[in-house]
Amino acid sequence: MKSVSGKELAKLLGKKGWELKRIKGSHHVYMKVGNPARISVPIHKNIPLKIGLLKHLLKIAEIEEKEL
Repeated sequence: MKSVSGKELAKLLGKKGWELKRIKGSHHVYMKVGNPARISVPIHKNIPLKIGLLKHLLKIAEIEEKEL
């Protein structure tokens, strides 16, 4: 799996229709109309997200790995 930083994932979520609702510290919280889920993306410079967290966030956002 390709390594992705929090900033890159945040951009992808924006393109997929997720809206930034709030920022608390280094975590950006995204929500989407019609989807009850919230996605909290840690944005720490350009440090890649850990694989388990990335897979979990992609599953919630209904984004496939090949779209990265």
